[in-house]
Amino acid sequence: MKTVALTHEFDLEAPQYVPDGAGGFVETWAVIGVMWGALKTSSGRERTVEAAGVSELSQRIVVRGAPVGAPSRPTARQRFRLGQRLFSINAVYEADPEGRYLTCKVTEEETV
Repeated sequence: MKTVALTHEFDLEAPQYVPDGAGGFVETWAVIGVMWGALKTSSGRERTVEAAGVSELSQRIVVRGAPVGAPSRPTARQRFRLGQRLFSINAVYEADPEGRYLTCKVTEEETV
């Protein structure tokens, strides 16, 4: 794989669960790292959720490689943030045999 231009600065976020004061928990998100990556759009669709239109884009974000289990390696159930845009990570795999880059399959949703 040739060199990839990592031109976007993403915050990597993980879910945190904090007590809600009523015996339950509330999900919040905490930044656990900053990664430079390349954003590549794959496909998109529009669907209806509770009478509102939702635009859903399937995309790929390519970042520098990290070994399995390393805290710097993104995982499914985490997300990337780029300004106000949120990208839910669905899968992560090596983009090249040497493991120099990782491809993260992500979904971006936006209410239309």
